[in-house]
Amino acid sequence: MARSNSLKTYVSILLPPAFWLGAWQLGAFLVELHVEGRGNELLLPYPATVLSALVRLAQDPAFWGTALTSLLRIAAGMAAGVALGSALAALTCASSWCERLFAPVIRIVRATPVASFILLVLLWTGRNQVPAVISGLMVLPVVWENLTQGIRSTDRQLLELSRAYRFSRGKTVRLVYLPSLKPYLLSAVTTAMGLAWKSGVAAEVLCLPRPGIGTEINHAKQAFETADLFAWTAVVICLSLLMERFLTRLIQRRREGAAA
Repeated sequence: MARSNSLKTYVSILLPPAFWLGAWQLGAFLVELHVEGRGNELLLPYPATVLSALVRLAQDPAFWGTALTSLLRIAAGMAAGVALGSALAALTCASSWCERLFAPVIRIVRATPVASFILLVLLWTGRNQVPAVISGLMVLPVVWENLTQGIRSTDRQLLELSRAYRFSRGKTVRLVYLPSLKPYLLSAVTTAMGLAWKSGVAAEVLCLPRPGIGTEINHAKQAFETADLFAWTAVVICLSLLMERFLTRLIQRRREGAAA
């Protein structure tokens, strides 16, 4: 019985990626038939070709430095966006005047195209700082909106109870607000992570900081190295998923520590 359950678990985990890898393989084969030769590598390379390119890139020490630099840039931008979005959410809920001041600006930030922000920020700061600034700007509205909703949805009875027992402001935040904000913060982090990586790498593609994953993607595009482009894109996806998992675990552990 245990072996059967284990087999089902492995199948449920491996089947989706196997299906999509098969679809990718089939698509590359059909493209090769259409272009009548190996010219398909310029349009849609085979998975094995991309894997080979990724292994080749990983053997270069500069690859790891480039990936780490982009990771640190985007992580710094996201951390700043989360901190600023949290502070603005608290101010928005604390004062109606703060809401009148900040809400329109944050909504403008959310509605403005990323490319416009990238070019504007490039005029105001160095190209190496643009990805972090853009990542923070894209994260800020998501965090602000989620936490504002979470603060306003906090159980009023618990707040009344905290006032009845004369909790300090810090204790009220720790025991009442933070537990109720956990699902909103998790949702914000999950959504913001993808936005941070997309916007940060897009900024690198346009601004060409050195080193940077977006810079390498731009070079691969100019050199028609489609397999390298796919490989660097896979690196972005993996780093985004790892960072999202790390932050989710961190938030959950802090919540468990606060509850204890």
